[in-house]
Amino acid sequence: MTARIGVVTFPGSLDDRDTQRAIRLAGAEPVALWHKDKGLHQVDAVVLPGGFSYGDYLRAGAISRFSPVMETVIEQAKAGMPVLGICNGFQILTEAHLLPGGMLGNDHLHFICRDQKLRVENADTAWTVDYEQGQEIHIPLKNMDGRYVADQYTLDELEAEGRVAFRYLDVNPNGSLNDIAGITNEAGNVVGLMPHPEHATEPLIGTGRTDGLPFFTSILKKLVNA
Repeated sequence: MTARIGVVTFPGSLDDRDTQRAIRLAGAEPVALWHKDKGLHQVDAVVLPGGFSYGDYLRAGAISRFSPVMETVIEQAKAGMPVLGICNGFQILTEAHLLPGGMLGNDHLHFICRDQKLRVENADTAWTVDYEQGQEIHIPLKNMDGRYVADQYTLDELEAEGRVAFRYLDVNPNGSLNDIAGITNEAGNVVGLMPHPEHATEPLIGTGRTDGLPFFTSILKKLVNA
């Protein structure tokens, strides 16, 4: 049976179709989910894509967190369903308290769009098993509110438990504390990151590399072997 991975579209989502394509390229079936859906249409995992949901009013992801679909996503994530938040999706995950910390405006106060070098710090999550620990990859980055922040206790906890999933290399593009580009929850089923792996799945687009494809092959492998 083909794994079914849902991609939620909120008002203002930009990268939902790109994410669906990446899922299809990995060999899974993308399932379009609408922000007003209560059910998840029997999907095996969920991706919250990038964009500017609800125009980023109040705070990025603050309104989306209360969308009807998120009630079910939060419930299922706590029960073990794999959930990936990309950029705006990462912001939504922090607002929903599925991941700790929060996102603030870039320290230079400008929108940034660049190819970004990352180091894989945790290759044991549901979304990273096809990477190697310490592997260096290039993933497109585009955000205005990409600065990850948390109190010192939370940062120490993330570092001690190996829950920093990705770290910026060469340059910190937005002022994120500890150069954090992405984190995971304790169980490893929920991952959020600011860079966009769905834009690095084919040689002709994004970075010209396929460094982002393992996100989607990782979850397929995880679901097939579950």
